[in-house]
Amino acid sequence: MAERLLGKVALVTDGSSGIGKASSLAFAREGAKVVVSDINVAGGEETAQMIRDAGGEALFIKADVSKAAEVEALVKQTVETYGRLDCAYNNAGIVGAVEAFGLSIHDYPEAVWDHVLSINLKGVWLCLKYELAQMLQQGGGAIVNTASIWGLVGAPGASAYVASKHAVVGLTRAAALEYAAKGIRINAVNPGTIRTPLLDPFIAALPDIEATLTAQHPVGRIGRPEEVAEAVVWLCSDAASFVIGHTMTVDGGYMAQ
Repeated sequence: MAERLLGKVALVTDGSSGIGKASSLAFAREGAKVVVSDINVAGGEETAQMIRDAGGEALFIKADVSKAAEVEALVKQTVETYGRLDCAYNNAGIVGAVEAFGLSIHDYPEAVWDHVLSINLKGVWLCLKYELAQMLQQGGGAIVNTASIWGLVGAPGASAYVASKHAVVGLTRAAALEYAAKGIRINAVNPGTIRTPLLDPFIAALPDIEATLTAQHPVGRIGRPEEVAEAVVWLCSDAASFVIGHTMTVDGGYMAQ
């Protein structure tokens, strides 16, 4: 199969593990030069090294997506290294503190709310802000944001996460309309429950949660990071040239219920 992104430059946030790592490897497999970003230096460097070991080109850049100066520097260093930015996957996100999971809104800690929104929403907005500025200069590009099935429906006990992911869906649609005529396609993926390190502390603290989450997916299992990565790469490829403002569910049938 031909490499769908040969010669392209792709940026992936939260690329040290899970969906971000799988997507970084998938971008590289399709011929892209990949910039892996994360606050986890060891994990991000490992992802970049895996790409290089497989014969690809990759660079790790540490950045906190909730800080404008770091996101601006991330995009600047990407362009200084590889000359352009063709694909961006804004994937960084958190669920929030395990101890806050399941709490009703009147008990939800303000500090946890602020932390979740700063990464899940402000972080996506900041990434878009600086990625779009670069893509406008070069005349086009493709961006994918990570939302969630919980960005499409409600879920009790996770108000900050649900609110942030609904906002990412809305932000994606608004941005898609603003830039569609400028050669920049913006879409989102809405994963169901995916087996990533993000899930591990919740399984450890709440022994029944894995079985509950599995039962919610008609396919009868939790998803794999690679299954989301394939959707991300497709949305960034020319095969999706007429797909704009779409929120693609990758959810084992969850939203079909």
